[in-house]
Amino acid sequence: MLKLVKNAAYICLLFIVSACSSRHSPAPIVDIQSSQQLNQKNRESIKTSQYIVQKGETLYSIAWRANTDVRSLAKINKMRAPYNIFPGQKIFLSTKTSKLSWDNTSSKKLNKSSGKTTKKVHKKALALNKKQAYGENVNSKKLNKNSNSRTNSFSQKVRDWRWPTQGKIIAKFSTATQGNKGIDIAGRRGKKIVAAAKGKVVYAGDALRGYGKLIIIKHNDDYLSAYAHNDRILVKEQQVVKAGDLIAKMGNTDAQRFMLHFEVRFRGKSVNPLKYLPKK
Repeated sequence: MLKLVKNAAYICLLFIVSACSSRHSPAPIVDIQSSQQLNQKNRESIKTSQYIVQKGETLYSIAWRANTDVRSLAKINKMRAPYNIFPGQKIFLSTKTSKLSWDNTSSKKLNKSSGKTTKKVHKKALALNKKQAYGENVNSKKLNKNSNSRTNSFSQKVRDWRWPTQGKIIAKFSTATQGNKGIDIAGRRGKKIVAAAKGKVVYAGDALRGYGKLIIIKHNDDYLSAYAHNDRILVKEQQVVKAGDLIAKMGNTDAQRFMLHFEVRFRGKSVNPLKYLPKK
């Protein structure tokens, strides 16, 4: 009986040793998400009603992160081109928030003003009402006409689109919430990145987390293009470029491999770049 117990114990010991020796490394950790999905989630988007400008940002980069048209953002904040902003400045991202802020500011000014100023305001309002009673307000008519013509204007087409770099497309455009908002083109460090169409550089820097060293080019009032994860940026903001001009060298800043992430935006919204680039 004792011998039988010893044999059983010996067999158990052999089983434990063989099981331990069969694994020479820790169990692999499997990430069920692709690197593209992780990079997309890491790209910061602004979803608040107001935003404080950080160093290195432009109104275009803020509009890019907010997924809105820069003209809409400028209108909400009563800005005119070239849309100069500064660190610490408050930017409103919704008309409602902006209106509340302007109303509060106006009411404070009125409260501080004297009774005479209030009377003058009332007199001007009465005079304006009388003019409108006898005829149309010419100024407001002109403003409405201009705003309607801009709203109803046809989109400005960009001609002569070209590929920003050559290489294998490793991720295509997706309309999903967490999908890829452009295309990813694989390559090697230092590969040439060129402007996809003529335009002006409206952002060049690394203030947008998840994009690495990024360039945004304005082609016209409707179209923008972006070039992310660069190793080196070779252009400056406000620089005018032609289609095919060298603007950067490929890298892997804020990415898990050497590649170019390329996006096209139409009036602030992401569109599929493959609809514009020449067929290969």
